[in-house]
Order: sequence, then structure tokens, then C-alpha cells
Amino acid sequence: MVRNNIAGLWVYLGAAALVAAPLRAENWPQWRGPYLNGSTSEKGLPVQWSKTEGVAWVAPLPGLSGATPAVWENSIFISSPDPQKNLLLICIDRKDGKVRWQKTVAAGDMDKGRNNMASPSPVTDGKSVFVMFGTGDLAAFDFLGNELWKRNLAREYGRFSINWLYGSSPLLHQGKLYIEVIQQNPVPPGYPQAQDGNPDRDSFLLCLDPKTGRNLWRHVRTTDATSEEIIVVGADYTTAHSPDTGAELWRCGGLNDRHEKFWRIVPTPVVAAGMIIACGPKRDPVLGIKDGGKGLVTGTQIAWRFKEVPADCVTPLFYQKKLFILDGDRQTLACLDPQSGGKQWEGNLGVREIFRASPTGADGKIYCLSESGTVVVVEEGTAFKILSTIQMGESPVRSSIAVSHGQLFIRTARNLYCIGKS
Repeated sequence: MVRNNIAGLWVYLGAAALVAAPLRAENWPQWRGPYLNGSTSEKGLPVQWSKTEGVAWVAPLPGLSGATPAVWENSIFISSPDPQKNLLLICIDRKDGKVRWQKTVAAGDMDKGRNNMASPSPVTDGKSVFVMFGTGDLAAFDFLGNELWKRNLAREYGRFSINWLYGSSPLLHQGKLYIEVIQQNPVPPGYPQAQDGNPDRDSFLLCLDPKTGRNLWRHVRTTDATSEEIIVVGADYTTAHSPDTGAELWRCGGLNDRHEKFWRIVPTPVVAAGMIIACGPKRDPVLGIKDGGKGLVTGTQIAWRFKEVPADCVTPLFYQKKLFILDGDRQTLACLDPQSGGKQWEGNLGVREIFRASPTGADGKIYCLSESGTVVVVEEGTAFKILSTIQMGESPVRSSIAVSHGQLFIRTARNLYCIGKS
């Protein structure tokens, strides 16, 4: 049986990930930014602002979503439901916050827990933008809003059998589009959103041609479960797959040592200094896994376990050769050496609020955003230091902060804020 999972997939680039930071302004093309780890090389970012001061513009949004904006030059792409339960892709002009175009991709939004059908973040390559919704609808548009292609994976492979609804964002890498679906099999009777008359479900990794939307390959991920690798976390395992064929290269257990029957994974795996970081749920530990090996590598490749500050729902940040883990329930941020798992410092964010957005690292700062809409800016350094606390409000807020062109993009339940120079 596959346990419930809404974690994302990520790519391990090995030495190729160690690229020099560009001198020009940087885009934020997908869920965890240009380096796939929550960080950016942008400089000159604000450390203090309010809802009225330091705000370049405010763009009203039609609905609540945890999807992070994707930014490419002067185009901002954001997915959202509307009051009629339609699922939308919206393009906003970065210069003035005005809506350039809005497209209805699907219908049938629903809420469950803290999730809805608009949770996956859009992704762009600078020419096209790709958006996925929990209904299984996947579509591509050009920057003028023309639809390039559209598919519904739920009609093709069965409605997604995930308790808290689907929330995994697509991944673009070297001209290929990857979609992860890790789901429960058979479909439990308590999942009304997944009922379609067929109880059987495969968990799979799908690779598409982004120009046409056609399958390049589909790898079914079994549940008993320095080259480039696609890293997937779900159920009891972290697995590595070939980006060319989807073939499984290795798998590492250790996430569900208690063998709990009903279990869920939320954070995206992170690649940090040659280590693969996988997070168990609730109070379970964070694992540091050495890349390499073949087959089952649980006994040989787990380098460390960190239990003091669990991640649960928040994806860790890798920035300035350090790993930052945020316990969103206890408002605690920890800084680790990613290779040894040794703790360098730990501190409380000073607000008694739940955090579900993942931290963003930029300009020597770490930006943390609570569900209540409070931004806590922490200094990236040798000791824990809070630089500022800004109350934006407009809860619930679950989207991570995106950074591009010297500006912060903060999504609340009602608006998209552009913070910085206009």
C-alpha cells in the first residue's frame, strides 16, 4: 500500500549544480527557484516594509492557494481558484501588477485540510508556462496566453488517490517536463474525490515533451519499495530515477521506521552539498542521504538523522552552503551542516503562529512567512538573529516567497504583493 503523499520531485545535478551566480537580475521559474533549493543570487532586497510602505503594487487574487508564483522577466504566473470553483492560470505584469490575461484551465476546485486543487505551482522556461491542478488537468500556454496543449491525467490514469489532495509541482529540466503522482492503492472508500469505478492505482513518474505534451516515458514506481537523477520521496522510500528512461537507480528506506499504515509526505526533497535531504512527517527525523549505490541502499547511504527540529510540512532551504530547517508548528529555525547533520544554531522566530510556507534565502537573509501572514526576516550567518518582523495579515497564507529582479513576491489569501523598488 502506498501511503498518502503530496511531496514534490526534484532533480539531483551533481557537480553541474555548482554554477556561478549570474550578474544580471535572476528569474524565479519554478516552485523552489532558479537553483531548485529555495535560494537565489538576487541582491539589494528589502529587510523592512509594511503593507503601505515599500510596496510597489498590490494585485487582488480571485482565490486562496498555496502555489508559489513563477517569475520570468516582466511576467508573473500564478495559479488560483475563483469563487465559482474554476481553476485559473493568471499572468500579471511585474512592472505594475496589472493582469495581462487569465485562462480557465479546469473546473471543480475543492478543499481538504489546508490543501485545494490549485496547490501546485506553475513552471516556465521563458517561452512557455506549464500549470498542473489536483483535478489532473495539465496545460501549456505561451506568454501571450495562447493554449499550446492540454491533458487530463486523471482521465488517462485514474483520479488521484491522495487523501489531502494533489499538491506536487511540475519540474522542468533540460527540455523535459516531469510530473510525479504518488498515491494510495487501492482507492480507500473515504476518498470521494478519487472514486471513478476503478479501485486500482499506480504511483508513477511521467516525463513529457513540453512542446507537445506527449509522453516520453512513464515509470511505474512500485510500492515495496555522478550522473543526473530525478529524486522522488513518497511512502517509505526516497528513490532516484534516470531522467532519460525513468528507470529506478536506487532506493533508500528509513523514513517510516515505525511502519505506520497511514502516512503522508509533504516537503520536497532537497539536494545540499552532495547530500539528498528527505523529511519524514510529524515529529519524524530529517534524513541526510549520500548519493550513489544501486538497489536498496538504506543500510549504507544514510549519513545522518536529525530529530531536534523536524520539517513535517515545510521544505528545507539550502543556501550559502548551509541547510535551514523550519519546524512550522514550533516556530523554530535550525541551521545545519548538510554533510554531517551537525547543528550550527537554532532559534525561535518569536511569533506564536503556524508556518506552512517554505523559507526563501536571498541577499544574506532568510525570509519565513507564517499562515497568519507574518514575515520574519532572519540573518544568514554564524548565529541566529532576527532582522525584522512584518505583519501582512490576510490569512491563511501558505505560498512561499518568490524573489526576482530585486523584488519580493508575497501571496496572501487575497492579494499578491510586490515588495521593493517599482
